[in-house]
Amino acid sequence: MNRNMRIFILEDEVPAKKKLVSYLMDFFGEATRFDCARSVKEGIEFLQANQDYHLILSDIKLLDGTAFDVFGKVTIKAPIIFCTAYDEHLLEAFQSNGIAYILKPYQKRDLESALEKFEVLFEPKVFKKDMFYQLKEALESNLENYKKRFAIKKRDGIQLLETSQIVLIQAHGDFCQIVDSNGLRHSISKNMGTLTKELDPKQFFRINRSQIVGIGYIEKITPYAKNRLALKITGVKENAITSTATTRSFRLWIES
Repeated sequence: MNRNMRIFILEDEVPAKKKLVSYLMDFFGEATRFDCARSVKEGIEFLQANQDYHLILSDIKLLDGTAFDVFGKVTIKAPIIFCTAYDEHLLEAFQSNGIAYILKPYQKRDLESALEKFEVLFEPKVFKKDMFYQLKEALESNLENYKKRFAIKKRDGIQLLETSQIVLIQAHGDFCQIVDSNGLRHSISKNMGTLTKELDPKQFFRINRSQIVGIGYIEKITPYAKNRLALKITGVKENAITSTATTRSFRLWIES
């Protein structure tokens, strides 16, 4: 195998990209060349301009969409190793088409095993766009299985709360508190991590460790200290503040 490799990396997380570059240089040598992109837009631009990559390593979720949005628009000649955090149901779809994957969080040896397989089995081929459309549909189908309503326990029974009525969710001890469009507050026995997974990411965004906002109820956005943003939420007295870590992703989300 030619060790003067040219590799393209699709990864929106900077630490993950640096980790990949380090491992790949250890495996292929210092002469390895890299191009990297963090978004669908950048990925398409790189791959339309360059068709001589020996290998592509790609996460699934990018800053402004998924890797399948890239591969569905550009003809790919290089084999792809997916580095992803998605569960086994989606990974089975990857396995069926012969593309290797590494499940995050991965170790150096996990990547080396995939690269060894690449060296043994590599054969230049053009992957059909239809395959990526099928994978994209599988991903979107998986993502669309979100809660449409919650059953909220009350003293006099159970109240159904439509997710379209959720203005804000706040961590409240071991539970979470939901503020609805009528200004009423409801306690729910689920944590922030669970609710983040259950809610449609097109409609809800976790702006910090303890708050999730509904896009339909953001009235105003203003700059805040340390590159953060202050959000005026319908019916909520105090502004919700994005964390430094989420501000960039939030800006992309509100424009998507």
